[in-house]
Amino acid sequence: MNDRRIVTPACCVPRREFLTQAGRKVAGIGAALAIGPQALYAAEATSAAAGPAVAPQSPVAKAPSAESLVKILYESLTPGQKEQVCFAWDHEDDQRALLRTYVNPNWMITDQEINGDFYTLDQRALIRAIAEGLHDPGWLDNFHKQQRDDSGKFGNDAAIAVFGTPGSGKFEFVLSGRHTTLRCDGDSADHVAFGGPIFYGHAADGFDEKPDHPGNVFWPQAKEANKLYEMLDGKQRKLALVTTAPYEGAVEFRGDKRGFDGVPISELSGDQQAHGQQVLQKLVEPYRQSDRDEAIACLKKQGGLAACHLAFYKEDDIGDDGVWDIWRLEGPSFVWHYRGAPHVHVWVNVADDPGVELNA
Repeated sequence: MNDRRIVTPACCVPRREFLTQAGRKVAGIGAALAIGPQALYAAEATSAAAGPAVAPQSPVAKAPSAESLVKILYESLTPGQKEQVCFAWDHEDDQRALLRTYVNPNWMITDQEINGDFYTLDQRALIRAIAEGLHDPGWLDNFHKQQRDDSGKFGNDAAIAVFGTPGSGKFEFVLSGRHTTLRCDGDSADHVAFGGPIFYGHAADGFDEKPDHPGNVFWPQAKEANKLYEMLDGKQRKLALVTTAPYEGAVEFRGDKRGFDGVPISELSGDQQAHGQQVLQKLVEPYRQSDRDEAIACLKKQGGLAACHLAFYKEDDIGDDGVWDIWRLEGPSFVWHYRGAPHVHVWVNVADDPGVELNA
């Protein structure tokens, strides 16, 4: 990639002009945006600094979608900025093939750090609001805890790229950093959930975490899965427990091929399958409702949870306590690989068609 940096200080785009161009009507809304979308939405609803107060009976303004914020961000970028972080929909990197679909535990998709001097303060606030908008509002404290623990704060050692043109045909916004790959595509990417493969992780208590992973925001997912393991009988556990785990990034789809690790969900009892649904809901819990719905719809199209296998792996059992740190839920075009040792790494690849190829 081009190493050339385009310095765009905040003073180059006056705050009021930026907000006017973005269609905002509240003076000082950039400050509200900088502390999160809820503050932005409240400011937009009251319009306190821009005109008459909203009457009590007036409905609260609908929260802008992450996709609409991507369009605002894109339109705010200068030609020099777009040269560095905006690409054609099918842009290929020499080493990574289709750059838009690449995923990794610790990477920057472009050379321009979010918290560097490349973006204006308002642009940085928009990027944060987009990232927050991709999550369930109730998960935002966890999201920012992970960001603080792993990177110091949101935007450090992290970057974005925009593929295509938001508001005009296909587009995708990608944010990447340590333990983070997020996507916002407005359903531009066919057949896939989350806009394509994503990654999340957390090292809450140092690189080598203790058995119960204190403070790790994603460990409750593993606890829920291990509850299901405890519900299995001896024969089922023999199927579910596997000695060696596959490589964590091996989440390409296998279609209907036989040989999935673990116990078939279809062979579990009714109460066990019901708990399997609880595990699934725990996995999608961090994300906004539209992405949760899309992931579940993709899974249903390939046969639902009954078409999946659940495997637990003996290797790297932290503390040798039989609470399995590595496990995997996999179906024809659904892979959720949870690697909890030495800290949490989770690779996610979900589609409604196993013919979708992975680029990792």
